[in-house]
Amino acid sequence: MKRVLLVIAALLSLTVLLAACKKSGDTISTPTAESTPATVEATPAPTELPPYEANVLTGEPKGADYPEGQRITAVMVNNIVAARPQRGLSKADILFEIKVEGGITRFMPVFTDYKTVGEVGPVRSGRDQFFRLILPWQALYVHEGQSVVMQQYAIDYDYGKLNNNDGANGYRDYGRVNWAGKSYNAGSLALEHTMYTNADNIANYISSQNVDMNRTYNSTFFNFVDYRLGTTRDLSNSIDSAYSDKYGPVVSDGQYVEIVHSQSYKTRFIYDESTNQYKMQQNYSDGQWRDTVDEAADNKVLTFPNVIVLYTDIHTYPGHEKTDLQYVEYAWGGVGYYCYGGKCEKIYWQKGTPLEALRLYYLNEDGTCSDTPLEVNTGKSYVAVTDVDFAENFVHSTLDGVNLSTATTQTYEKSYVEDDAKAGETLGSSTDDLTAAATGSGEAETTEAPAQEQAPAEEQAPAEEQAPAEESVSAPEQAPDQQENPENAEGSQG
Repeated sequence: MKRVLLVIAALLSLTVLLAACKKSGDTISTPTAESTPATVEATPAPTELPPYEANVLTGEPKGADYPEGQRITAVMVNNIVAARPQRGLSKADILFEIKVEGGITRFMPVFTDYKTVGEVGPVRSGRDQFFRLILPWQALYVHEGQSVVMQQYAIDYDYGKLNNNDGANGYRDYGRVNWAGKSYNAGSLALEHTMYTNADNIANYISSQNVDMNRTYNSTFFNFVDYRLGTTRDLSNSIDSAYSDKYGPVVSDGQYVEIVHSQSYKTRFIYDESTNQYKMQQNYSDGQWRDTVDEAADNKVLTFPNVIVLYTDIHTYPGHEKTDLQYVEYAWGGVGYYCYGGKCEKIYWQKGTPLEALRLYYLNEDGTCSDTPLEVNTGKSYVAVTDVDFAENFVHSTLDGVNLSTATTQTYEKSYVEDDAKAGETLGSSTDDLTAAATGSGEAETTEAPAQEQAPAEEQAPAEEQAPAEESVSAPEQAPDQQENPENAEGSQG
């Protein structure tokens, strides 16, 4: 109760200001492939446009090799400092970063086509705060081990073989050397930082287990600018660029972006005007910033045209303090930022139940959430879901006066006990009950928040960090499509 009220007081966007985003009883969906997303500028459209056929994750036009009718794939990748540099992240169409136990963050790269993944890892255990973002899309979810909460989600939502718990036939690279020169073979690197998988292994898992990868999407992950119009949305001239709230202009400088995930874990982005891309860097245990690179792609630096930061309440589950099991609140929605082209635009976001897709919105002139879906420019995206406790630490500015070589806070991890679910283990209750416990049984929501922001019965809390599991957990077969799924009702599931 105290935690919820603190969030409401600190950030009104988590409650009343979101009323305009979704009226009670409204059904809000992501843009359909058959529709033409509205453009900000009044650009004359051709008399007849070709069919809208966009990549589900980037909004770009589908190429000749686009895997039509195939579900997307998500992989859990370790981001503890000792696990760096990672492999395969540069191939991701969307890269999620969210806090888990011990103050650390984890990555979930999402790929349009598993056949293009290459090598990816170190693969780590599944967490429901990531799973709930891809559940509406029925993605193949690859990880090594899973928390008991994640396992309960897979059971409650009948995710079946789409929930892969052995790193999709993952393998150990005992000789890999991390950024500090440590390796498992030398006795200086833990075993959990050595698991990898690749496109061939994922394909073998799909084939050997007869996983149904058929999936037709009728919407894109975000409301992308329509590629057929040949336009790019300039945030400086956005429909809300003339607006301000008590914190300042809605659209302001964003050449330098710094995100705080916990007391020690930080990520930052540096805008390069020549490429119209943001270069990604992370803080290390020696206090230095280093480029986030893909070891499998000749240490290619990760860059993104779109950087999206979403703030919400993240805290430890009641009764799970020993393992620091983290709950991420998706039911209410909240405030966030969309950064593109060296500018950052304040936005609002909503998700709701686990089966509802993530949605982004513009602000109204009075600073409240509008009914107009935010347009995201086409291309790859980095998305951070971040604790509202650190919203005041968000930095977006020009590069003038920023000393990029200056050391910063030393990154460290708090100690915690790994949560490793055994095959067949359950919570002894549903994910509905766990969510109710994590949100104060709904007391604060019913008294302080609009009805559409109350925690839904299905909403669930994230699981704590778990040790890598060596055995695959078998879950029931997948359920039929749900009403909130942003997909074709005739698509089959594995």
